[in-house]
Amino acid sequence: MSSFPKSTVLGYPRIGPRRELKRALESYWGGRSPRVELDRVGAELRALTWRRLAELGLEGLPSNTFSLYDQVLDTAVLLGAVPARYRDAEDPYFAMARGTEGLAPLRMTKWFDTNYHYIVPEIGPDTVFKLDASKPLGEVREARGLGHETRPVVVGPVTFLLLGSALDRLGDVLGCYEELLTALAAEGVAWVQFDEPALVGDRTPEELAAVRTAYERLGAVSGRPSLFVASYFGDLGESLPVLAGTPVEAIGIDLVRGSAPVADLTGKTVVAGVVSGRDVWRTSPGRALAALGAVRASRVVVSTSCSLLHVPYTIDDEPSLEPALRGRLAFAEEKVAEVVALAGADFRGSVPAGPSVALPGPVTFDERGPYEVRAAAQAAHLRLPALPTTTIGSFPQTGELRAARAAVASGALSQTGYERRVEEEIERVIRVQERLGLDVLVHGEPERNDMVQYFAEHLDGFAVTRNGWVQSYGSRCTRPPILHGDVSRPEPITVRWATYAQSLTDKPVKGMLTGPVTIVAWSFVRDDLPLRDVVFQVAAAVREEVRDLESAGVSIIQVDEPALRELLPLRRAAQADYLEWAVAAYRRATSGAADRTQIHTHLCYSDADQILAAIDGLDADVTTIESARSGARILSEVSSFGRGLGPGVYDIHSPRVPGAAEVEGLLRRTVGVLPVERVWVNPDCGLKTRTYEEVEASLANVVEATRRVRAELQA
Repeated sequence: MSSFPKSTVLGYPRIGPRRELKRALESYWGGRSPRVELDRVGAELRALTWRRLAELGLEGLPSNTFSLYDQVLDTAVLLGAVPARYRDAEDPYFAMARGTEGLAPLRMTKWFDTNYHYIVPEIGPDTVFKLDASKPLGEVREARGLGHETRPVVVGPVTFLLLGSALDRLGDVLGCYEELLTALAAEGVAWVQFDEPALVGDRTPEELAAVRTAYERLGAVSGRPSLFVASYFGDLGESLPVLAGTPVEAIGIDLVRGSAPVADLTGKTVVAGVVSGRDVWRTSPGRALAALGAVRASRVVVSTSCSLLHVPYTIDDEPSLEPALRGRLAFAEEKVAEVVALAGADFRGSVPAGPSVALPGPVTFDERGPYEVRAAAQAAHLRLPALPTTTIGSFPQTGELRAARAAVASGALSQTGYERRVEEEIERVIRVQERLGLDVLVHGEPERNDMVQYFAEHLDGFAVTRNGWVQSYGSRCTRPPILHGDVSRPEPITVRWATYAQSLTDKPVKGMLTGPVTIVAWSFVRDDLPLRDVVFQVAAAVREEVRDLESAGVSIIQVDEPALRELLPLRRAAQADYLEWAVAAYRRATSGAADRTQIHTHLCYSDADQILAAIDGLDADVTTIESARSGARILSEVSSFGRGLGPGVYDIHSPRVPGAAEVEGLLRRTVGVLPVERVWVNPDCGLKTRTYEEVEASLANVVEATRRVRAELQA
């Protein structure tokens, strides 16, 4: 067996330096280009990645990290876990990811504690696993044809089955993994990487036994490649001795979010993740060398802590950033260079890692009045019907809007001209909602490029990038701001647009804000302060905006916190402390509102059912939450929810238009669980990724379904 290369990364960005994959995907989905063109762009991006990694001096190149949509979905296809209803679709892969007109997509949620979304595998007792190794084998051959030997990367069996809530099928799925190892061996592959991030969470004795079973069985495959099991996002904890007791040759350990293992791993190669794959700050050589020197193993290899999927391509694409800040940053290419440099250093003997940061003290917040008092005041003031209908905030971001934004940035359009264009779009959005018959309106957010970046552009302490794109899911990309200093709000941010929208209609228009936890979670955050302290700085800025909106006459203010679940620590021991200060930060941000001002919040695509007590603790008057995409499974958990709740009845991450009967069925399930006076009717999430044609047809069906249920309730 060959030794593991001395430097590697666990994965790399795949959307393309200029979002080439995004454009190719959307062209293919829109029928503007054939599948062969999409495949051509994918091949070019893979070739570019392997060539660039080799040029940077990286020795261990990964393959099979590229995906047309999601690596978990790829693994489901690899193992034949394609539900029967998708097999006859024109393109089963994208039907599972996005749905078709007559077929809902699979559930989607967040990848552990990141803002990356994955497609949840659907595995039942009747699922027949059958290996299709064409993708990993094809990429090995493709790379070899370009002169590169690579290490295929596959989601490991335990993580895959835990994500699909089907660990009882381990014995069945391992047969496919054994076949895969045999096929890769026949192809001359020396190493294979199985990603097992689920092992850094709390695992039961039964789950640990599954880890042992899986890797003892895979380790027994005759003539197999060497096995590298990669963990990331925290410490392996109780999983480490179990994994170390199996025949795997290499174990990946996250030494950025975790610590050096106490155990002596003599006999194993440790792939030490000392360069962060989750942030954009340069690696401290002293801290990294100390971590490397503390590992006791037969061989220590330098790597990133996780895939570099979570960071932009290169800082070279950001010449306009302030030079002092640029000097502190490292994106994917720069992090690969750090890995290579550290691999060439002598890290025997540890270097002091620096003092630990003191934990902050207890948190406090101002209290609003009791919910019952607020609800009565709001009902008298707003006079809304039963089952009020609304949307989450954004309306479609049209090509014309994006062109106007680009034109004002380049100087081709004046600021006055741009603002006039924004006002025209706001009026369009208001008129569409009035015509459709919605009860609580939104202004559509045409002035916002992104729900976090927009606020970062108006708050001190942030910097924004021009090409710092990071994949969120499929073709969806974001540019996370860089939070590098103390945060403050120099002037009102949203008041102008909210008051303009309200001036166009007699119906209430929501003021739309992003909450402090989400702004921080979806930014690259300074690492010299405790995260809690940074969140509370942002909360103070949001509180000022809430007060100014209220003073301007806005009666409903939505402060979204979709990342509340996302930041939840993977280990239970740390969760209560996080939830305490995260909830306190939200309540501080909204605490200045009067009783008759209705505070809304929104959460989506993040297994929010796991933190319902904390969501209730936010003390928002109304919570809208994803439900339609996940088959309304959250309804089984919310019967005791104490405030207004809007489980989504329209999945906006699919192009399909739900029929009125479908929406009506979801709404009837909701009013069967919750008191009617507390039920709101809304989509799962914002509408910016959809077209106006899709949105108007879908919302018309939502309003029609609501009218039917109202009429029945009033009969």
